[in-house]
Parts: sequence; structure tokens; C-alpha cells
Amino acid sequence: MLMIKRSPIAKIVTLFLFFFSVGYATPPSLSPRDTRVKIEEILRAHVSHQKLTPEIVQRAFLNFLDELDPGKTYFLDSEIAPWITPTQEMLATTLEAMKQENYSSFENILDVMTTAINRRNELENQLSKETLLQNVNPQEFKDVSWVNSQETLYERLLKIRSLQLEATVKLSPEAAEQFLKRVDKRRLKREAEFNPVSKTERQQFLLSVVLKAVSAALDSQTNYFTPSEANQFMIQVQQRLFGIGAQLKDDLNGFTIIRLLEGGPALLSNKLKIGDRIIAVNHEPVVGLEITEAVELIRGTQGSSVVLTILRPSSQEASKEEEKLNIEIIRGEVVLKETRFEKKLEAFGDGAIAYLHLFSFYQDQSSSSADDLRSALKEMQEKTSLKGVILDLRNNAGGLLPQAVAVTGLFISKGVVVSVKDNTGLIQHLRNLEEKPAWDGPLIVLVNRLSASAAEIVAQTLQDYGRAILIGDEKTYGKGTFQTFTLETNHYGKINPKGEYKVTRGRYYTVSGKSPQLVGVQSDIVVPGPFSKMKIGEEFSKYPLDNESISASFQDDLTDIPPFHRFQFGRAYKDHLQPVLTTYHSVLPLLKKNSEERIANCPAYQKLLKDFEDEDMAYETFETFNHNDLQLQETFNILKDLLFIQEKTLLEPQNTSAA
Repeated sequence: MLMIKRSPIAKIVTLFLFFFSVGYATPPSLSPRDTRVKIEEILRAHVSHQKLTPEIVQRAFLNFLDELDPGKTYFLDSEIAPWITPTQEMLATTLEAMKQENYSSFENILDVMTTAINRRNELENQLSKETLLQNVNPQEFKDVSWVNSQETLYERLLKIRSLQLEATVKLSPEAAEQFLKRVDKRRLKREAEFNPVSKTERQQFLLSVVLKAVSAALDSQTNYFTPSEANQFMIQVQQRLFGIGAQLKDDLNGFTIIRLLEGGPALLSNKLKIGDRIIAVNHEPVVGLEITEAVELIRGTQGSSVVLTILRPSSQEASKEEEKLNIEIIRGEVVLKETRFEKKLEAFGDGAIAYLHLFSFYQDQSSSSADDLRSALKEMQEKTSLKGVILDLRNNAGGLLPQAVAVTGLFISKGVVVSVKDNTGLIQHLRNLEEKPAWDGPLIVLVNRLSASAAEIVAQTLQDYGRAILIGDEKTYGKGTFQTFTLETNHYGKINPKGEYKVTRGRYYTVSGKSPQLVGVQSDIVVPGPFSKMKIGEEFSKYPLDNESISASFQDDLTDIPPFHRFQFGRAYKDHLQPVLTTYHSVLPLLKKNSEERIANCPAYQKLLKDFEDEDMAYETFETFNHNDLQLQETFNILKDLLFIQEKTLLEPQNTSAA
């Protein structure tokens, strides 16, 4: 793991790309001074924003409002207008007050929230006497904003309750009353957290939300974590979690499975499908719960069982009915070693094509992504005549930066892989120092919109050097920043009671000097997958950092190495540097043309492409796509085309002339 020693804040440089929801059950032990100190620490470490500005304060107001009312079911836009569009005078006053540890502007928002909570309770009493609506469309609740009247708010609440209750009645008619009680209990619990009676708890809650609002105002990857959230974050970083291995989406009327993790219990059991909607866990309704609460119910100790009640679309094509199923899953470790990496050989000619699917960039005491890939390549080359390699980085959200360097080094000789530029402007180059690659033959890298961070480093660097053809969605996620986290992995469990934070320290650039920040890595040949049309990526986040570039490092001048060591290092390093290749330039147009024709003439692929245009349909179609991976099949076809063209070129007689 890359360590930066110039600041006590910079304990870990890891390419983080994890998402989880907020929880406030126990406010952190914060004082106004603690809050000011943490804000100043975060600002000092940040790549772009080193001091509070009116713009940051304005963003913080909006974040604060969103933290309190993410579903837009409490506030009216008229009562929060002063913070949505604050005057310059208000911003300047708030900024100076925050420097003096005064957060009264945010406390005023909390006072409005108290009024909104009282209004919401009155509306809920009226709702209990209403006849619920039929066939409410969940799409209405995408990208909602605050409403302008109490009547419109009431209508929104009625639609939400109707949508939720519709699913619960399918569980059992008797469950409706229990569901309503559960929803009300959850709402009241959340309101109590947001409006605590104790003056101390109210202040601690206020300060924790201020920290969240200010840190998230700096960029899309900087976050403050309460102690419970920091614990959750470390679970995701360390991949030490027991559950069923499914990614869920809250659809208000249940939790839809949008992804089954490779190697997880849910996928291995072959009982659950993409698109299944979970409405109960161990026969207890979960509709109306926060997604974090539902996930906690599903998680449990390894080897224990959990019963999920799901609604599944009818197998009858014309039917819009749903069937209810109770499915038992045995919990297990969600991220196992075999889920980190997959390998297989496909026969081709007198040899085979290697397929390597890397799910994350990992390293522990016993294994690492680079070592596992190196061993697999060695084993495959000993077993057969290897013709080409496909490195699949789809859905790979990143991981450890040094592992991105090491994995890239399996396919190139010596040279710069990635450069990091921190908040001081200092540029450091991370190099591959291995002279001989593990594979120097035909190479394709397969990516999609969910390939991010470390995956983008590998893909773009191999593209920069001309070592690989990139295939897949038009572009990748677009995360070109690195973060440091105040909690070190070896101190896991010793979480600061005042909370932890991660902060964007800088950007990274591949050897060409380009960064994938915002723009992603562009595929050489576009072969669309299920996420290709979705609004996924850094460009769709709230406050992303801009893209920028630095000078290319193909000619490595070693200027980041101290002069005393530069000469000695250079003597050993300068031999066998990776050249920029043009191997694939002449064949790319033909490969692209052939691929486009195959996709156009494949009815199954055309149907999938049509489904992908609708985001919800894409989720439902992913099950079919996952088991009949046409994107991967076409990638194999392109590699076979490439191998055929190269073989034909070698066999054709060359025109020569003697002088």
C-alpha cells in the first residue's frame, strides 16, 4: 500500500469506491471545537479546497438539507429557500461564524426540521384514514425535489404508502396492519434521532451532520463517518463480511436484487435471480425499512440460514402477475478468495485462449491479485500453447494502488504505470521494475461502466503503451482521484469515538499523462453491456473534481527520485523499458467492423440492447445477460479475429527486393 509520510493525516492511499447508507443511531462525541478542528484537518489534506469559502458553505447547506430529508418528504421548498439560495451576506456570516465554532445557521435548519416533523405526524394521522391508491408508478419517485405545498406533500406521502402497502398485501393480507406499525415505528425512531430531547445529543447530532455536509461539499469522494459508519466502511474495505452476496436497490415497495456477487451464497445456491424483490426476511416484513436495516437482517454468522420472501415476475411472458416464494439461503463469506479472481481456458486452434476475470485489486498475508494472476498465467502456459489473453475488469471497483501497478506489470516490461499528484503539487511516479512480463502476446482488456479506480489505471496504462485492445462499454466509471483514510486497516476495531474521515488527496494519471477523472477510459471497440446506457460514473456525482492532465512519462526522467539515488537507480532501470507499440493500429478498423456486423445480425444481442435503454429493464435483463454473456462472447470473437488476422499475415508471402 502506498504510504505518504509528509502528513500525519496521510496514513493510507487506497483507491476507494464503496457506497453505503447513513446511520445516526448513536451520535459521535463531538464538541464545536472538535468539529472545527476536523474541518480544518480535512481542508488541509484536500487536493483542491484548503479553506472554507462561500461556495463550500453553500454546498454544505444543500448537503445538510439532503442529509435531514433525503426522500423529500418533510420540508416544503418555501421554508428552506433561504438555504437553497442563500444571499452572499448569509454565506459570509456563516463562514465567519464557523471559524468561531458557531454553527447557528445549521441549527436554524434543524429547528425547521422540528416543525416539519410535527407537520409530518399530523399528515400521517390523516393518511391512516385514507383509501390507498392503486397502481402507483415507482418511477414517479426518481430524482424528486421538495414540494411547494402541504397538499402536494400529502399526495406524495399517500402514493408512497400505497406503493409500499401494495407489496405487503402480497406477502399476506394480515401483514398490512403490522407493516403500517413497522413503518410508523421506523419513522418515529428516525425522527427521534433527528430531533433528540437531550441538548447534548442534539448538539452532537447537529455537529455530525455539519461534518458530513462540509466534507461532502469538497468533492464526491470526501466523507466524514460516524463511528458506526467507519466500522461499516472497514468491513467493505477488508471484505470481511458474512451474508448472502447480493446487491440490493430500495424500490420503496421492497428491495430489488440488482446483482448477485460472484462466488457468493446467493449465486451459488441458484435460488435467487436478478429482479427478485425481497419483501420479508425470516417472515418479518421489511418494506418500509431503511436499506441498511434490511441488509443487517439478511447478514448473519457463517453457516446460519436466512429465509427471504420474494416477489418474482411470472414466467408467463404475457402475465404481469408476480409469484411469491420463500427461499432459504445459507449465509457464508461474501467475498471469498475464489470471488476475487476467476480463470478458464477456451480451446482455439492448436492451443487456447486464457480468460482472467479480476474482481478487485487485493492483497493480504497469503495472496494478492498480481501473484494470483501470475500463477494462473504460468500454469496455463505450462498446460497449453497460449494464443491470447482476455483480462476482464468489468464491475471491478478498484482496490489497492500498488496492486494496480503490479497487475499492469504482468503485461509490460519496465516503465511508469501511474503517477500521483497530491495536494502540494508533488508528483510521484509508480513504476513497474520487472524486466520480463508474464505475458507479452495478444491481450484484450474488457471493461464496463462499473470498472473504476485501480481498474481504470490498468486499462488505460495498457492502452497507453499499445499493449492491449480495450473492449466493452464506451467508457469506464471515471474515478481518477485517490483518498486517504484516518483509520488504518491494522487498527480496525479502534475507531475514534469522534468519527473518522476519508479525504481526496490528489489525482492519478497514467503514463500518457491523462487521468480518467470524469471522462473515464475510452474503449477501442465498443461492445455494449447492461450498464452501458445507465447514468453511472463520477460525472453524475454531486461535486466531482475536474479532469486535468500532466506531461507524459514514456521518457522517464526520474526527476521524482532524490538526486543521490537517481544515478544508481537509473543504471539498473533504463534497460528493457517498455516501448509504445503500434501492434494493433492497422487491424483495429477491421476488428471493429466485424464486431459491429456480428452484433447487428444477432437477434439476442439486439433484444438486450433494446432492454438496456431502460434502466429498470436493464436490471431485469441482467439475469439473462449474466448467464448468456454476449458481451464476453463477442470479446472472444474479436480476439479470435485478431489471432486469425495475425496468423494469416505471417503466412502470406512478403514482397521483398534486393539492392
